[in-house]
Amino acid sequence: MNSNFLQTPIVYLKGVGPNRAELLRSELGIESFQDLLQLYPNRYLDKTQYYKIAQLKDSGADVQILGKIVHLKTIEQKRGKRLVASFVDDTGQMELVWFRGQKWIKENIKLNEPYVIFGRINRYGGTFSMPHPEMELLKAHQAGLKISMQPIYPSTEKLSNSGITNRVVSKLIEQLFLETKANFEETLPQELISELQLISKADALLNIHFPKSQGLLAKAQFRLKFEELFYVQLQLLNKKAVRKQKIKGLAFDQVGNTFNDFFQNHLPFQLTNAQKRVIKEIRNDLGSSAQMNRLLQGDVGSGKTIVALMCMLLAIDNGYQACLMAPTEILANQHFNGLKELLGEMDITIEILTGSVKKAVRKGIHERLENGGLNILVGTHALLEDKVQFKNLGLAVIDEQHRFGVAQRSKLWRKNQVPPHILVMTATPIPRTLAMSLYGDLDISVIDELPPGRKPIKTVHRYDANRLKVFQFIKDEIKKGRQVYIVYPLIQESEALDYKDLMDGYESIARDFPLPDYQISIVHGKMKAEDKDYEMERFVKGKTQIMVATTVIEVGVNVPNASVMIIESAERFGLSQLHQLRGRVGRGAEQSFCILMTSHKLSSDAKTRLETMVRTNDGFEIAEVDLKLRGPGDLMGTQQSGLLNLKIADIVKDNQILKSARYYAITLLKEDPKMAKQENSSIRQAYINLTKDKAIWGYIS
Repeated sequence: MNSNFLQTPIVYLKGVGPNRAELLRSELGIESFQDLLQLYPNRYLDKTQYYKIAQLKDSGADVQILGKIVHLKTIEQKRGKRLVASFVDDTGQMELVWFRGQKWIKENIKLNEPYVIFGRINRYGGTFSMPHPEMELLKAHQAGLKISMQPIYPSTEKLSNSGITNRVVSKLIEQLFLETKANFEETLPQELISELQLISKADALLNIHFPKSQGLLAKAQFRLKFEELFYVQLQLLNKKAVRKQKIKGLAFDQVGNTFNDFFQNHLPFQLTNAQKRVIKEIRNDLGSSAQMNRLLQGDVGSGKTIVALMCMLLAIDNGYQACLMAPTEILANQHFNGLKELLGEMDITIEILTGSVKKAVRKGIHERLENGGLNILVGTHALLEDKVQFKNLGLAVIDEQHRFGVAQRSKLWRKNQVPPHILVMTATPIPRTLAMSLYGDLDISVIDELPPGRKPIKTVHRYDANRLKVFQFIKDEIKKGRQVYIVYPLIQESEALDYKDLMDGYESIARDFPLPDYQISIVHGKMKAEDKDYEMERFVKGKTQIMVATTVIEVGVNVPNASVMIIESAERFGLSQLHQLRGRVGRGAEQSFCILMTSHKLSSDAKTRLETMVRTNDGFEIAEVDLKLRGPGDLMGTQQSGLLNLKIADIVKDNQILKSARYYAITLLKEDPKMAKQENSSIRQAYINLTKDKAIWGYIS
């Protein structure tokens, strides 16, 4: 079947028409024959067995029965009426009941003819009944496509209310198979099909919609999942290869005085082996003639900033400028101050550009950027403005990339004739499975060890009943000169409730930690920015010992003297949030603690989250658990919820299939980069159709 035929608008399928076409489009995104073909069932009902009425049990299960309707009657009830049919087989009698659509049923039902009925069984008194059964005359049932496992398709309330039931969708797909004669083009080469013992594309599509048995259904699912992930990986890998060939990069071929001076005289501590390995990977990229596009992953406190700085110094040694873009002003300021401190007395010019920089200062920065008098610029989205022009930008470092869209990233690219090298940093560990799919077009470096002298944070879970002991522990820590965070959850829907929780908490803490012995800062979303900064500043300078806050402190604040993190109602936080908050302590040489406070009522997911936090400090392990609990859409935050727009595969559950698909995609491109060999013609054609119809961004938002 020619793939162009599958692009036919759905309105032209027999049984659809303009109204249904519009509903299918608006509710399920189905616009073409192909889209309907790829509306895969969520689950299946087993229709391999016919029950006798005498065998029925009160189990609430869906069953299939063969029998005849011998009698119909209408019964008046308080509201409206119901239609009841007596249904019999050779072992007994039961009732079929309709509360709506009665006129149509009355006119169309044939008495004393053999029917196959299917539906859920109820029991009233000693009589079994089936409301709104699916019904088919035995003759039609025997003539139709034999469905032993009935598919249940994704649906919406609007579709059901408009008469597009599961049965209607199933019939439309049956019609599609008749019109296409189930003749679908093969999209994988014979060699791969044989090696993996896959069933053909046509068989897979037939058995995903109309499975003959459990075994064939499993084979169909495997084949379609593998193919989907194979093509996603093929697109990502090919995109990466094409970029490396086409987009010429700036070759940083010398390691000069600036880099060496910093390495020998200004490095505040020994680099870890992981940092050395990552710098080497980046130097190899920068020294080649291709443009670097690398993701640098490292847990909170693993020393990503120093790696980024050393890469910037390489750019400066080769006559280029560098910039670092952060998602918030607090974070940009922190990066700026951190870099300045690291550079010390070195002869490097560095400035910061954010929304609150005064106009006159801004003008000076713009001028020095254009005439090359500025080496490093740190900033927020303000760096993307057209007014910001570099003399020769060589390296752009982007922090917490998932907060910047693809379009914003490409704006940075266009700041130069030759696109700068890009280094993307994230402190949100991304599970390897997700990284393979989301960032499969980036090279990935991981800093997986903490700097020496860092003690792992001790994490414990305590119930509200232990609060007095926890308060005593806080007092002991403050006596030792340490500082404490106490964080309350923030739930967007109920700002008033959050504020009340926070204030109640603050009052009870103020009672237990009275003035003048204790000073408390408070920070929450309702405060003006300058008040927040003032309170933060007091805590940073050690004027207050306790910081009571909602999650505004999640990103960026660095107070090495703070050694205790108390998280109230910890069950209301997600895993990655808990991990990020814990990363606010443990920044000094002292032993740090994270105490998770909860009530006794915990869901099983909440228990898993808390147990994971207590068990491990490894951000990657935490991210894997988080991915299993929440799924890929949620993991990257709401703006990424359309993350992987997959039709059948699930990158968490189908992790092994994903690895296998990536392996075969890599092998294929190694042997035949242009997919030009005769035996790969089916892949090439499918690839062209896919990318023509949907760039990879169709899969990855």
